[in-house]
Amino acid sequence: MNPEVMTAEEVARYLRRDVREIQRLADRGYLPGRKVAGQWRFARAEIVHWVEAQLPNWNEQQLAHLEGGKEALSDRLVGGLLPEACVAVPLQARTKSSVLAELVQLAERSWRVYDAEAILKAVQAREEMQSTALPGGVAIPHPRRPLPDALGESVIAFGRTFSPIPFGGDRGGLCDLFFLVCCRDDRTHLRVLARLTRLFLQPGFLDNLRQAETAEAALATLAEAEEALT
Repeated sequence: MNPEVMTAEEVARYLRRDVREIQRLADRGYLPGRKVAGQWRFARAEIVHWVEAQLPNWNEQQLAHLEGGKEALSDRLVGGLLPEACVAVPLQARTKSSVLAELVQLAERSWRVYDAEAILKAVQAREEMQSTALPGGVAIPHPRRPLPDALGESVIAFGRTFSPIPFGGDRGGLCDLFFLVCCRDDRTHLRVLARLTRLFLQPGFLDNLRQAETAEAALATLAEAEEALT
């Protein structure tokens, strides 16, 4: 079978859910899919996009389950993918387009990026499809699909602008905190998004990031917050 097409059982394993729940969601029209010879089939890209749209509405337990449950508790998932060289506080950018360009330039400093132009185009295309701005003045720009040919390893870049800028989206709008997420595979991508969403739910986390005046301070804030999740 085409690896970009998934069965209900494969989606259940992928999302760490019961297959009966997946089938119910599909039957009720909540989960994008179509029936082939009486069996549900799902496009991997559509499932990933569906999860991304659901994450802001999920609770801590649901997010932790998607992230990997107990097996992921000790991971410094975000901190491990975010080198100090890829942090800028503040970013010099003043517009959405310049924020995206500067974040990709930051990611290049990790030496994990092979094709910065391809990544920037993919991130811009994802933003045109739907803004990644979230409540709280934070955004998570990312390509819609993994770009293994453009990356040696998964990488995150983080930046804070001097003041909030318009970033679009019904759920967001003005943003000053930005996490660029570039992963080599869908599973890592979803785990990182789930971890970031959990961090955003922590009281004071975003405010503490805004107060960090150096890359070192920002990473220390992140490390403390990730440690608190365990």
